[in-house]
Amino acid sequence: MSFEFLEPDRGAPELGFEPVPASALLPQAREAGANVDVRQGWQVATDYGSLERELQACRATAGFGDSSWLGKIELQGPADSLTAVAAAAGGEGIVLGRATHAADAWWCPYSDRRVIVVCEPERTPALRESLESAAADKPVSVTDLTCALAAVTLVGPLATEVLARQTAIDLRPTTTPECSFRPGSVARIPASVIRERGDRYVLMFGSAYAQYMWAQLTDAAEPLGAYMVGSDALARVREEVATGA
Repeated sequence: MSFEFLEPDRGAPELGFEPVPASALLPQAREAGANVDVRQGWQVATDYGSLERELQACRATAGFGDSSWLGKIELQGPADSLTAVAAAAGGEGIVLGRATHAADAWWCPYSDRRVIVVCEPERTPALRESLESAAADKPVSVTDLTCALAAVTLVGPLATEVLARQTAIDLRPTTTPECSFRPGSVARIPASVIRERGDRYVLMFGSAYAQYMWAQLTDAAEPLGAYMVGSDALARVREEVATGA
């Protein structure tokens, strides 16, 4: 069975079909007053009217924003074959429970037979093609789940608290340190959590639950003084962490 319909970069412009994909959360973003622009091939909520206020939330309390445009590629197959395919595409050193950053992507194992790779949208087509090429002669499936899974990024000193109010996953630093991957249940639906570096989390879940999850996170965040933020604030804060600013 082909799953190419899930791959937003495989439109057919020569047939007059060149879609600009949008997150399942875009209607909620627009309703909340988001400014929307096309970034990296996606319709994106860039800000909610005040970049400075959003940056202040990310630095002082927490900010949460849609990041469903992140590429999400799932590998499944026998452990040895899957490890070989991942290594051929740059994903070496994958460890259960860890989010390994390699080849400009996060390699996150659910088990030794199933891994999800998360990357920036401009990286997705090349990485998927590299994985497909490596898997051509191996019993490993490569499925682009970018459109099947929604994602929300949470950033800031209270990001852990916002997320902890919706999940029983143990997010304490001793259990979930930086560069960790934790699949489980969030707001009573199947989800998975990547803790990147610093107080930054990426929460992934089925796109069908996008509106429900957004409402749950909003209810958890607002009493803590946390705000929804756009892609510009999320990108700026990530740069600050990377440069130590």
